Amino acid sequence: MFLKEVCLENYTSVPSAIAKGAHRVELCDYLSCGGTTPSKGVMQETLAYCSEHSVPVMTIIRPRCGNFVYNDVELKIMGYDIIEARNLGLDGIVVGCLDENNWLDEDAMEQILEESYGLQVTFHMAFDTISDERQFEAIDWLVEHGVQRILTHGGTADQPIETTLFHLKKLVDYAKDRIVIMPGGGITDENAQAVIDFLGVNEIHGSKILGKL
Repeated sequence: MFLKEVCLENYTSVPSAIAKGAHRVELCDYLSCGGTTPSKGVMQETLAYCSEHSVPVMTIIRPRCGNFVYNDVELKIMGYDIIEARNLGLDGIVVGCLDENNWLDEDAMEQILEESYGLQVTFHMAFDTISDERQFEAIDWLVEHGVQRILTHGGTADQPIETTLFHLKKLVDYAKDRIVIMPGGGITDENAQAVIDFLGVNEIHGSKILGKL
């Protein structure tokens, strides 16, 4: 048994996704640019429906498209959105902050994690911007700071997931049972089982893992 986390842009597809077997929902507005924080209304109505079906809901916390280097005002906005997500009763957040050198913005992440008490935290595909060599060090840092999982494609977004599986396997083996490595990006209902079998993971992520919604 493996967990399917489906990435949805709005409430419209939520009932269909759950009917097709979604085990967890991640809400993202503007998926065309990798996702930004959805509205309070979308979060609230999604949570109401998912709660009736015992399906957890995560939300991305990202104030804009573009890179993952955030200034103080943007971090403040993210903090308010985290409070909103907690007050609504969501299960967790999906977030990632980097510095100008494409390393973890440790200060920003510590602030975000402090604001996220009581919530699950997934570090999103900003992870793929970190150099391959330092990703193992990043896993250690995220483990030490209590992050539950890392969403990663294992390479740049333009690479088919079939070409990134070997690197993903290295990350999975390194993480062991310390943190969940959740592959995403280019996983569909047709290739999901092959990805799971190759990597030996228990969770997968994507907007097409359930087929057409």
